[in-house]
Amino acid sequence: MEEPNQLLPHPIVAVIAAHNEDRFIGSVVLKASQHVDHVIVVDDGSQDATADIARAAGAEVLLHDHNRGKAEAVNTGLSRARDMGAALVVLLDADGQHDPNHIPALIEPIRSGAADVVVGSRFLGIRSRIPRWRIFGQHALTLATNVASGVPLTDSQSGYRALSRSALERLRFRPNGGFSIESEMQFLVHQHGLTIAEVPVTMTYEEPAKRNPFSHGLQVLNAIITLVSQHRPLFFFGVSGMILLLIGIALGLLVIDRYNTYKTLAVGYALISILLDVAGIQTLFTGVILHSIRAFLADGSTRT
Repeated sequence: MEEPNQLLPHPIVAVIAAHNEDRFIGSVVLKASQHVDHVIVVDDGSQDATADIARAAGAEVLLHDHNRGKAEAVNTGLSRARDMGAALVVLLDADGQHDPNHIPALIEPIRSGAADVVVGSRFLGIRSRIPRWRIFGQHALTLATNVASGVPLTDSQSGYRALSRSALERLRFRPNGGFSIESEMQFLVHQHGLTIAEVPVTMTYEEPAKRNPFSHGLQVLNAIITLVSQHRPLFFFGVSGMILLLIGIALGLLVIDRYNTYKTLAVGYALISILLDVAGIQTLFTGVILHSIRAFLADGSTRT
């Protein structure tokens, strides 16, 4: 077992967002404390004894007066880690799903300078007893996130992650991001040019899912669509516009073919074709304009 990083002037910090997790938070804090220098628990408006147990287990506890969501809880924890001058931050769940004994392997690529962000993947050789319906949903969301963000991972929805100091300074999540911060992180990695790596981990699924898996998946998918429109407008609007334009052209060719065959103009198809072509061209130009504006603003913020 690796000892905490007592020799470095900057601590290794674990950040745990928790909401009504008094059954597990104590053991998670104690186990994580064996591998890090400091544990921060953000109690996100819990109605149980989460804060008291976490504090008794040795964690620094930050309180939200009401439930603000995971994104806000993680932002609060990362802000505190920045103030402490943390060299490394480990993000893990409060429900015992993540095994803290994987922390040394998770932070090794950062310590060696190989990565800025490390993701603990459930699909890299170490088998976890994951329900099949979860596997299907996780792979579907991973595919959507990979394509939309341009950053490939095998497990985009894993919340077990490690961040370098460089990543810590750059990553801030949308307050209304909810449980989509894992997907958002891939967009931010692409935006800031950070390097990302994965290491194999196991996860425990002893408890039933707290949220309806179907509605949760739809929420994450909706967030991915929002993220790609904000972070990669040329890709989002360009693909959408090209699809509309191609459908319009195909209908136009059908109109021409029918006219040549029957000498009759298919007015309905012709109008739809024109509308789709106009909408496609407008959407393409919207993507180009938004991409240019985003690049200009990013360049301006870099100079200042």
